[in-house]
Amino acid sequence: MRLRGILLGACAALTLAGPAGAETLTIATVNNGDIIRMQKLTDDFKAKNPDIDLKWVTLEENVLRQKVTTDIATKGGQFDIMTIGNYEVPIWAKRGWLLPLDNLGANYDEADLLPSIREAVSSGGKLYASPFYGESAMVMYRTDLFAKVGLTMPADPTWDFIAEAARKITDKNASVYGICLRGKAGWGENMAFLTALANSMGGRWFDEQWKPQFDQPEWKNAVDYYVKLMKDAGPPGASSNGFNENLALFQTGKCGIWIDATVAASFVSNPKDSTVADKVGYALFPTSGTFDNHGNWLWAWSLAVPAGTKKDKAAQKFITWATDKAYIELVASKDGWANVPPGTRASLYDNPHYQQAAPFASLTLAAIKAANTAKPAVKPVPYIGGQFVAIPEFQGIGTAVGQQFSAALAGQVTTDQALRSAQQLVTREMTKAGYIK
Repeated sequence: MRLRGILLGACAALTLAGPAGAETLTIATVNNGDIIRMQKLTDDFKAKNPDIDLKWVTLEENVLRQKVTTDIATKGGQFDIMTIGNYEVPIWAKRGWLLPLDNLGANYDEADLLPSIREAVSSGGKLYASPFYGESAMVMYRTDLFAKVGLTMPADPTWDFIAEAARKITDKNASVYGICLRGKAGWGENMAFLTALANSMGGRWFDEQWKPQFDQPEWKNAVDYYVKLMKDAGPPGASSNGFNENLALFQTGKCGIWIDATVAASFVSNPKDSTVADKVGYALFPTSGTFDNHGNWLWAWSLAVPAGTKKDKAAQKFITWATDKAYIELVASKDGWANVPPGTRASLYDNPHYQQAAPFASLTLAAIKAANTAKPAVKPVPYIGGQFVAIPEFQGIGTAVGQQFSAALAGQVTTDQALRSAQQLVTREMTKAGYIK
């Protein structure tokens, strides 16, 4: 069975050729289902813009981040369009690394973007990236496995309930694992989930003086919970699993609960790709039961134009095609309304066709609206973010901490050792960067 969103190899390049003398746009992008679909639909763009060729450089998420960050920081000029997230947009825009998107055309309808998503990809009131999908996080679970053990998923579950349910529905003899969570090291991989988990349990990355908080009980509770639960009810090799790997496990019936990005809902409910499409339920991202904090996950994969390109007009033409309302209609006509890119436009959630086709639509919208990136933690913090900390240094320290927790999940170190290492390395880097005086 073909699994959407998974590519063989770390990098794939695809060029769609046009007439001689055509201008070629090189697009760096991530290997997920919505972008792969976009690549298949670009004949529509080519028919409307025969003077523009497209060269796709498709990369695994961690590799993409390394490549585009290096290229834009060194003004390498390899790419004309970059796929980036709301972590990078405000930081890179302030450094002059991105061009404002001021030529998207009258039909783009910037006012239709969901306010939190629009704000996340803007700087100084100007749009610097155009989102092709937005997301928060949710629980996806197997309704048949819950019924088998006599459990009912609450609409607003606690982490204690999730742990109880995951252990009860695990059947390792049948290769059915109770829960799948990100384990692959990376600031946008395992640390996206673990930061959201810690936020929901009352944790925070830094106190108001930028002192790291990995030596505090909230982080210990969160990491202990994660490692113990994954040991009891998770799949083997979980420390290597990111979004795509867990998607594959869930689609093939090997995972009972998956807590991840809301965008995955359309993937797991699509019968063309998922063997359990008719057995999936949805719930809000869990809370601790003590704090009413759902982790504040908010993300938007977006298309941006690096300042070093000389093809900004052509780049904005493509970005308009790929992210306006007409593109949503195009996807719906080809693959059905349930599979359109979600989480960016208010008009989509007012559309009765989408409401009928996507049982997860209202929950996705509620999760996105509930995300408060200005106050991601229960306690006061000196940063904004959600499942990340919006400072330039986070890309490095987030991945370094992620490596420690991935090692703990693999059993190479204890959780206490991982937390001590995280505290030491983040303290060192934040002192060096001048945050800690």
